[in-house]
Amino acid sequence: MTPQLDNDGKLRHLLTLEGLSRETICGLLDRAGNIRDAAMGRTQKRSTLCGTTICTLFFEPSTRTRSSFQIAAQRLGADVINFDASTSSARKGETALDTLKNLEAMGVRGFIVRHPEDGAVQMLSEHAGEGTTVVNAGDGRSAHPTQGLLDVLTLRQAKGPDFSRLKVLLVGDVKHSRVARSDLHALRTLGVGEIRVCGPAALLPDDETLAGCVSGDDFDAMLQGVDAVMMLRLQRERMEEGLVASLDHYHRDFGLTEARLRLAAPDAVVLHPGPINRGVEITDEVADGPQSLVLRQVSNGVAIRMAVLEALLG
Repeated sequence: MTPQLDNDGKLRHLLTLEGLSRETICGLLDRAGNIRDAAMGRTQKRSTLCGTTICTLFFEPSTRTRSSFQIAAQRLGADVINFDASTSSARKGETALDTLKNLEAMGVRGFIVRHPEDGAVQMLSEHAGEGTTVVNAGDGRSAHPTQGLLDVLTLRQAKGPDFSRLKVLLVGDVKHSRVARSDLHALRTLGVGEIRVCGPAALLPDDETLAGCVSGDDFDAMLQGVDAVMMLRLQRERMEEGLVASLDHYHRDFGLTEARLRLAAPDAVVLHPGPINRGVEITDEVADGPQSLVLRQVSNGVAIRMAVLEALLG
């Protein structure tokens, strides 16, 4: 059994999409679709998690992920504690595990964890007590499972449930992207017909990560006929490592413009996990244009996170 499954094969934690069955992923997508009205505040709050306390345990900054998890938990009736490492005892040297165990002793049952180190969230899950669940909200460059789920939910809404006929292109800093890894796991499991990965050679990952994908650094060629373009944030800190010559050069070679988008299928859709570096990965005209599903991804984030919390704690 993987660490996120219990002895009956049911989800106890959500740490990664790697190894999850198609049935499990589709079940979460279906649940999110069914509760989207509640997620958007269009119907009365659900009481599934009434009396349950959830903590967003974040050791890295976040806007969309933290906010949507908080909204998701509240719309399920849970009480929410927002933990910020910069204003906590973590600054005094308290470990992440000690923080979790102390909050667990106060009756917190669910932990939404973001951490800069690979494997840190799994370590916390392995030490969690009986009845406690841990959700990975992004660890290092390893995984961001709820982002992967909301991305494929958005794609399914736009293109239908048959992923086998789709050509999907991921573009950018795939090497350092936990979002890309989770997207790739989800796309493979759902049977996407062709997965393409494009970026500067220095920002493409190892062959194992790219297994089954068509990869290359010619953006115009890779765009030909694709049904969806999933742009990734250029992590500007990588500029300091000399992995990209300049922002201008990156935009010239890998920026998505209206002209470039015309190389894709006529009804191609554009996704981006945010935050967007406008004028670097993508122009304003594309980010705000009719083919962009960026804001749909954001709203789907609340529904997916409600579905995950309900499945794990409900």
